[in-house]
Amino acid sequence: MSSQDTPAQETKHLSDASTSSATEATTQRRKGPLSFLSGSITSLLLAWLCFGLSKNMVLYFAAHSPHLSSPIGQNIATALKTLLTGMSFLATFSFAFIGLGLFLVFLRSLFTGEQADGA
Repeated sequence: MSSQDTPAQETKHLSDASTSSATEATTQRRKGPLSFLSGSITSLLLAWLCFGLSKNMVLYFAAHSPHLSSPIGQNIATALKTLLTGMSFLATFSFAFIGLGLFLVFLRSLFTGEQADGA
């Protein structure tokens, strides 16, 4: 676009750009069932690993409770333990739900009549 374009010419340039991006989006290859299955397996594997980490963290923190004389130090240690345990379980359930969702999309892609290009 040049600086001397009229508003009508600028609108035409913008509409040409949006049309070309829309045609690029429709010509891209669609994801196939194999890509959904591999994503689901990967996510469920990460959920299983995070669950093992979470379980070991809970066992470790239960066996090694902090014995601090300072109440402030005790509060900080408890808050850190809670934060770390919560984050590990959050990662576990996030990966598990993503894996379950991708597996359901995989099943749906097998049973629908739409034929998608494999990725």
